[in-house]
Amino acid sequence: MSIRHGLLALLEQGPRYGSQLRTEFESRTGATWPLNVGQVYTTLNRLERDGMVAQDGADDAGRALYVITETGRSELRSWFETPVDRSNPPRDELAIKLAMAVGAPGVDIRAVIQAQRHHTVRAMQDYTRLKAQALAAIEGGGSEERDDVAWLLVLEQLIFQTEAEARWLDHCEVRLVRLSAGTGRGAGAAAAKAAPPGESAEQPRGRSARPDLSMTGTGAQRTRPGTGRT
Repeated sequence: MSIRHGLLALLEQGPRYGSQLRTEFESRTGATWPLNVGQVYTTLNRLERDGMVAQDGADDAGRALYVITETGRSELRSWFETPVDRSNPPRDELAIKLAMAVGAPGVDIRAVIQAQRHHTVRAMQDYTRLKAQALAAIEGGGSEERDDVAWLLVLEQLIFQTEAEARWLDHCEVRLVRLSAGTGRGAGAAAAKAAPPGESAEQPRGRSARPDLSMTGTGAQRTRPGTGRT
């Protein structure tokens, strides 16, 4: 998240003081990425150092006002015109967690996936409820409509993100089941190859083979990801 560019975008609308920038930033984004005043002033100091903003007096309460400079406007235009770089994606804690869980002793990776799916779906439902509220506010009109539209865009991105994450978790679980089944078939084939001629690995000498009832009827069914149904 580029705090500096967000602040520049707000300053292009007119002079602002630090806590005002924080309030407007969070209003636009629905406080999805909360800022503290210290972050705002640290960023303003850096922008001032780089010649992108300048102090321009104070308001009636004595709070320092900041304005954007031509250098800042040029930087802001460049930011809007340049695609966000996806060649070096940020670290994703969930992807790292599942990667580390593969083969980790004592870790039930399917339980990890199912717990995360439950959390992700619940978050998606919360975002969808907030989206309905934002749409209602937009339809009602009012002076805050611009911020409601901005918040709606953020919410829809979060909804799409959680939907994609839920699908990815389903894919991970199916992948693990298939790999597990493939490993089992490979082990069975190796055992059969090692058995004496005329005998299968599952049928010891002098004993008749008994059907594996666990793999018949409902025993072969697997719970569908994200539901309680089979």
